[in-house]
Amino acid sequence: MPEIWNIGNTKIRKTGSWRVFKPLINLEKCTRCSLCVIYCPEGVIEMVDNSLVVDYDNCKGCLICFNECPVKAISYVREAEAV
Repeated sequence: MPEIWNIGNTKIRKTGSWRVFKPLINLEKCTRCSLCVIYCPEGVIEMVDNSLVVDYDNCKGCLICFNECPVKAISYVREAEAV
């Protein structure tokens, strides 16, 4: 049976450049529950000084964080619109 040893491989392969959707965290709505940190399959969301930081160089834009946020503090835009 397969086992999961580590979080995703984006930090090795730099797959963030082909992202279609870019998650945006509204820190005013965020309750700091850390569910986005826990559920991010690539481990690119971190809690730093009581604030959430997304490593966009490695984020795949899968939007699991958006779907898991209980207070809907995460929204998203198309990457082309984020520029």
